[in-house]
Amino acid sequence: MADVARVAGVSAQTVSRVLSGHPGVQDRTRAKVAAAVEQLGYRRNNAARMLSSGRSRTIGVVTLQTTSYSRAAVISGIEHTAQAAGYAVSTATTTSLDTSAIERALARLADQGVEGVILSVPLIHSSDRIEQLTRTTPTIAIDGSRTDATGVVAVDQDLAARLATRHLLDLGHTTVWHVAGPAQWLEAASRRDGWRAALEEAGRSVPPPLEGDWSPASGYRAGLILGRIPDVTAVFVASDEMAFGVTRALHECGRRVPEDISVVGVDDIELAEYCTPPLTTVAQPFAHMGALAVGELLRHIADPGAPAVPASVEPELVVRASTAPCPAPAGAPPAG
Repeated sequence: MADVARVAGVSAQTVSRVLSGHPGVQDRTRAKVAAAVEQLGYRRNNAARMLSSGRSRTIGVVTLQTTSYSRAAVISGIEHTAQAAGYAVSTATTTSLDTSAIERALARLADQGVEGVILSVPLIHSSDRIEQLTRTTPTIAIDGSRTDATGVVAVDQDLAARLATRHLLDLGHTTVWHVAGPAQWLEAASRRDGWRAALEEAGRSVPPPLEGDWSPASGYRAGLILGRIPDVTAVFVASDEMAFGVTRALHECGRRVPEDISVVGVDDIELAEYCTPPLTTVAQPFAHMGALAVGELLRHIADPGAPAVPASVEPELVVRASTAPCPAPAGAPPAG
């Protein structure tokens, strides 16, 4: 830093103010320091900075190892927002939803001296150790996770399921079948509950749900079953990726989408608009979720005593070509 100050012709204190983003520095001075940094190839020593300031300017993220587009989009939103606020992001990835695996991930981040943690795993069961770690380190949970000490940022998954189910009922379908996500995921449980509640409120029968694992392959397996049930005319699938598998299986069973069976997914990933037919789905603002989580976490870091205020994001139904009015029963006279 002293070398940068000498080349720029300013004090080391001024260099420090520029590098920390302090607003009270003239643009000309800031430009001189930036040029000196570039010339010297200067990189800040984060370990030394943490020792001198007591702050790491780093937030941690606990996430599940997956190739899911939705989880990658959430992480992208977290990283972009954290960087804009002057924070680095350290990610602890776990391959299991077991509480011991979550404990180890949280402990790794705490050992790194992160200032706060975003818990981006579907934590259904907590533990004494998790509660302790989230009490001592400011923590915001997404994906519906819960501990006594965390703030929560979540999409209303019950509403997402109701939007999808009501859309299909409004098209004249007598009931709606469901391909659910894994039972141990809070998101999947909430969507299953919302689907069932929407059918019961409409006085419709509730078919037995089929369970997938979020993958297109599991959707395909469920689709092969649904394609062989003559009465199926509408399916709500708990994720777009599973819906792609359902749609392919229905095609192989000779059931057309949407002429014979309407399909609705959840997520609105980029591919949803470009599959055949384009998928009707319930959109979730993944990047916005990540940004909200960072904002809430930084607020909590700045004022640890402030009460945690849950932030709920409403999903939005996006209607495309995979849904249509219920087909007339075989042998029924044509309308009109």
